[in-house]
Amino acid sequence: MRANKLRTSLSLLGITIGITCIISVLTVIDSLKSNIQNNMASLGSDVLYIGRWPWMDEGGEYKWWEYMRRPSMTPAEVNAVQTQAPDVATATLCYTSRNLKVKHGDEELSSIKGYAVMADFDKIQNIEIATGRYLSQPELDGGSNTVVLGDQVYHDLFLGGTDPLGQTVNFLGKKFVVVGVMKKVGENMAGFDYDNSVIYPYYMAATMLDVRSLSADPLLAVKAAGGKNLDEVKYEVEGILRRVRKVRPGQKDDFAINQLSEVSKRIESIFGVLDGVGWLIGGFSLIVGAFGIANIMFVTVKERTKVIGLKKAIGACKSSILWEFLLEAVVLCLIGGIIGILIVLLLSIILTYSLDFQVTLSFMNFFIGVFVSILVGVLSGIIPAWFASKLDPVVAIRTN
Repeated sequence: MRANKLRTSLSLLGITIGITCIISVLTVIDSLKSNIQNNMASLGSDVLYIGRWPWMDEGGEYKWWEYMRRPSMTPAEVNAVQTQAPDVATATLCYTSRNLKVKHGDEELSSIKGYAVMADFDKIQNIEIATGRYLSQPELDGGSNTVVLGDQVYHDLFLGGTDPLGQTVNFLGKKFVVVGVMKKVGENMAGFDYDNSVIYPYYMAATMLDVRSLSADPLLAVKAAGGKNLDEVKYEVEGILRRVRKVRPGQKDDFAINQLSEVSKRIESIFGVLDGVGWLIGGFSLIVGAFGIANIMFVTVKERTKVIGLKKAIGACKSSILWEFLLEAVVLCLIGGIIGILIVLLLSIILTYSLDFQVTLSFMNFFIGVFVSILVGVLSGIIPAWFASKLDPVVAIRTN
């Protein structure tokens, strides 16, 4: 290996690429799963999101032309679920405006999301406050002109880092008093982007906007009581909403009940496909690398034929010759695999610190990389090693 550095490096390249592909795909998939699970935990896996639009197709074509004609959710549905569903801990309503212009002093931001919410929204979405406080119950019920800013909105509006509490921001043609700033969290699976948003009372929005128009889709969020099965709560809430909306027996629901588990199942199926693609790409690289290792081992056997003959002449058995070349092939592949693992480690550090993407490094994935490297080494080296062990010592010594 030391005598033929270039040849060894080129032979290791295929193994390195193959292991890098496989471990990278497995690591990215594990990281995505971990981030999604953490996201679901923060949102609550016991929450139903009910509105006009289903997140997934309802067993066929996505009939958007039907969904857009469905009536919007209103406070009446919230009150009905809270009072008639014993298995529900709380329910709330959120109306989303997607293109607000928010202004403070000379600074103006566009394309800001505005979440007009009712009481208990912070309990369902687990909103964390960095400065100040969240909207109080009287402010939410009375529709006051108070607001909580997202982290990015705060930094863009208050460039000097001044205290925003008690100051006013303008949007929807009104002045709102800032009572708090949320912690930086990023966008979650339910589509809430709190960093680039403002949160204010629903009843204030209802006085300025048409919250029941076809373009509006207030979201009813329902949190199951502790220990209650979410599927049972779903059927319970469905029955209540059908009664409130006067949906006749046999008719389809005029609303969609969504839950994060449906999204996670679909994502897991996509991960399965990506996993297979990673193994396929890595497999082809490993096959190329295995042929390269086999080729270099045949060349090695040819170069050391006289040495093999001398060893056998002084008493070396076939198994020792076999193991000598087999171990050499395994070591070559193991070196390539370790290089591939080190590349994955380097990429994970770059992703974690430069792109703000938390990478989950699994010992099992590294074990898979080492195991596959050893397996490829055995498969690619067994034939050259067997060929070397079968050489006749007299013929081998006479070989030029």
